[in-house]
Amino acid sequence: MQHFLQKVALASALGLTLGAATACAPVVTQRGYIPDPERIASIQVGVDDKTTISERLGSPSNVATFDSDTWYYISSREEQFVFFHPEPVKRDILAISFNPDGRVAGIEHYGLKDGQVFAFSDNITPTKGRELTFLQQMFGNLGRGLPGGGGEEGK
Repeated sequence: MQHFLQKVALASALGLTLGAATACAPVVTQRGYIPDPERIASIQVGVDDKTTISERLGSPSNVATFDSDTWYYISSREEQFVFFHPEPVKRDILAISFNPDGRVAGIEHYGLKDGQVFAFSDNITPTKGRELTFLQQMFGNLGRGLPGGGGEEGK
């Protein structure tokens, strides 16, 4: 019996140690696709067009919103520890721009350091009218529309 308890204690200790070690390891999420560097290097500005780029690199992750003449291949990697928000650790963006006749005009590489953080404003746009309390909102329609009620339909 004592030998069995020693095995259980050893298994429990090993389990706790393994659990503690994996609890500190981040959850890694990889999204997107960046083509092989050799394929990117083979692109010739002014020679290749949208068809050859699509055949060589595949479909882009995104196309520019206002101008379909820029294709983006985007890849990102995030790590998340326990319950904290995911933190980006790597981002690669390959932007291929095309001139009006569909030929490659330029190739740009962007990374995490090229991004900008936007500080969104918490300001509230004022609205016209009067501000009502919670109770006024809840009970404001009582009696409206009833004959002889205290409503404001005549105003």
